[in-house]
Amino acid sequence: MSVVNRSVHPFDKSRLDALLNRRFFYAPAFEIYGGVAGLYDYGPPGSSLQANIMAEWRKHFIIEDHMLELDTTIMTPAPVFETSGHVARFADWMVKDTKTGDVLRADHLVKSVLEARLAGDREARGLAAQPKDDEKDKKRKKKAKTVVVQLADELVKEFESILAQLDNYSGPEIGELCRRYEIRNPDTDNEVGEPQQFNLMFASSIGPTGQHPGYLRPETAQGHFLNFSRLLEFNNGRVPFASAQIGRSFRNEISPRAGLLRVREFTMGEIEHFVDPEDKSHEKFREVRDTVLSLLDRHVQVSGSTQVTQMTIGEAVDKGIVANETLGYFLVRIHLFLIKIGINPKRLRFRQHMANEMAHYATDCWDAEIENATGWTECVGCADRAAYDLSVHSARTGQPLVVRQALKEPIVTEREVPEFNKKVVGKTYGRDAGLLQKVVGEMDESQLTKLKGQLAQGQATISAEGKEFTITPDLLAIERKTFKQSIREFTPNVIEPSFGFGRILYTLLEHSFWCREQDIERGVLSLPPVVAPTKVLIVPLSAKEEFSPLVQEVSTKLRKAGIFSRVDDSNTSIGKRYARNDELGTPFGVTLDFASVQNRTMTLRERDTTDQLIGPMDDVITVVTDLVQGTIDWPAACKRLPAYDGVQAVD
Repeated sequence: MSVVNRSVHPFDKSRLDALLNRRFFYAPAFEIYGGVAGLYDYGPPGSSLQANIMAEWRKHFIIEDHMLELDTTIMTPAPVFETSGHVARFADWMVKDTKTGDVLRADHLVKSVLEARLAGDREARGLAAQPKDDEKDKKRKKKAKTVVVQLADELVKEFESILAQLDNYSGPEIGELCRRYEIRNPDTDNEVGEPQQFNLMFASSIGPTGQHPGYLRPETAQGHFLNFSRLLEFNNGRVPFASAQIGRSFRNEISPRAGLLRVREFTMGEIEHFVDPEDKSHEKFREVRDTVLSLLDRHVQVSGSTQVTQMTIGEAVDKGIVANETLGYFLVRIHLFLIKIGINPKRLRFRQHMANEMAHYATDCWDAEIENATGWTECVGCADRAAYDLSVHSARTGQPLVVRQALKEPIVTEREVPEFNKKVVGKTYGRDAGLLQKVVGEMDESQLTKLKGQLAQGQATISAEGKEFTITPDLLAIERKTFKQSIREFTPNVIEPSFGFGRILYTLLEHSFWCREQDIERGVLSLPPVVAPTKVLIVPLSAKEEFSPLVQEVSTKLRKAGIFSRVDDSNTSIGKRYARNDELGTPFGVTLDFASVQNRTMTLRERDTTDQLIGPMDDVITVVTDLVQGTIDWPAACKRLPAYDGVQAVD
C-alpha cells in the first residue's frame, strides 16, 4: 500500500479558498447584487457535506443517547427573550473609528493589533518569517499590518498575557487597553472611541399592525425550555432526559469578515439535558472516564498562559476542574464526534470560560475550540445553565416548570404555621389587611418563632411600608404543625452542548485539505467517507453504448446499498476526472473499462493513495459498500481484492 505525505507542502489558505469557490462548496449570498457580509449560500457539495455532518450528529447524539428531537419556531415573541435575559445582555462590545465611523468589534481589534505587533517582534528577532498575503486577501480580512519592530521583553509578556485572557475583559477594560497601547483602526490609523454594547439579535414584528414585537432567535434553546412540561410528560415524568434540535439561528454580528467562522445566519445543533440539581452523575460516565482530553482551564488563562493539559475526564471531574459527570460526559461525546467526522485531534482543545466571559445563564462552560488558519475558533459550547431558564420563564408566566418526584420514603418535618382570623383582621385593618398577611406569610422559621414568643406575652408590633401593625393573639395564632412530604418538587438543571455546523464544516475542510507531493496544483480533500458529499465516483472508460448497461447496473446496486454515487462520463482523461473529484473529497472511485465489458471485472481506486484494486463487479461493490459503511478500512480491502497492475485483461 502506498504511503502518502500530506504535509510535504505547507497549508495554503488561498488555494483552499480558490478550490471551495471554484467547486461551489459555498459562496457569498446575493453575490450578483454585491453581496451582504456574513450571509452565505451552500452549493451542491457544501450542502451535502453539511447534511452528512448533521446526519452523523443525529446518529451520534440523538440515537445513541435516546434524545427527544424537536423542531421549534424561529420567530419568537419579545417577552420570551426579555425574560431569558437576551434583550438586556446578549451583546458584544464595538468601537467606532472617530473619523470615518467604521465599526469594529472591540476584542477582535485588540487581538488583531497585538498579534501583529508580536509577529513583527518575532520577525525582528529572526524567529519567524511573515507569510505574504495577496492584496485581495489583506483587504478582505482587514488585519492589522505587521511592522518589523523589536519590542521590550516586558511588553511582549504583557501582550501575551492580555491575549491569553482577552475574553475575560469587560468593555471599559478593553477601552483602557486601546488607550494604554495606542490601539487604532488598522485600516485608517485613526483612533477609536469608547466601547459600546451592541445587541446581536435581529428585531422584527409579528402581525400586520406591528403591535407584537419579536426577534429572530439567536439560539434554539428557548424552544426546548418553553416545551419542558410537554417533554417531561412525553418522558413519563422522569429525569434525566435530553431534548435535541437542529435549526437556523440569527445573530447580527458587528463585523463578520471570517467566512463561515462568523456569519449572521447559521445552522445550529443544540442539546438540552435536564438533570436533578442534587445528582449530576451520568449513568454512562464510567464508559468514558478514561478518555484523555486537551483541557485549558480558567485558572491557567487568568495567569496569562494558554498551555493545555492532557488529562482523563475522570481525573478532571474528580479534581473539580470539570464541574460534574454529566458535563464531563458530554465533553467526551463532543470530542468523539468531531474526531469521527475528520477533525484533527491534535488541533482540538477544550477551553473553560473565564468569569467575565460567562454567558448570563451559565454557571460553568467549556468550548470545543478547533485550530485553523485564523487561530483557535469556538465550534461547540458546552454549558451548565443550572436552573436559570426554567426558573425565569416559570416566574414570568406563572406556569410551574418543575419535576414532581415520588419519594421512596416520606420526609416528615415540623414548622411554625401562621393562621389569621381573617374576619377580625379585615375589620381591624381594612385595605391594609392584605399587606399584613403578606409580610407574615413571607417570614422564615426564626422570625415566626420570635413573633410567636411576642404574642405569648400579649402583643407584637410589625412594620411594613411605613406602617405599623399591632398584632394580638385574637388576630393571629402561630402553631407548630407536622408535615409529611411524599412528593419532591424541584426545578431541573440543564447541561447544554451547542454546535455551530458552519464553523465545524469550515474547520473540517481546512483539516482535510492538502496538495499532491508531485503536483501542488492538485488539491485533495481527505474527507472521511461518513461525511463525504459523494461516496463513490463511477468512471466509464468509454462513451460506447456497451458501457451504458454496466454503468446503470453499478449505479443501481450502489444506490440500493444506500451508497451515494455519481457518474462522470465526460470526455476528459481518467486522471483528470479522478483529480477533480479528489477536490470534492470523493473517497472511492470505480472504473469500468473494456475488461468490464468482457469479463465483468471492475477496478476500485482509493483517493489519498490513488492505489487501485480489481475484482469481479459484485465483489468490488461489496467491498466499497463495507468501506463506506466503515466496517472495513483500506488495508482490509487490500486483503480482499488483488492490486490492479494497470493492464486491461482483454482478448
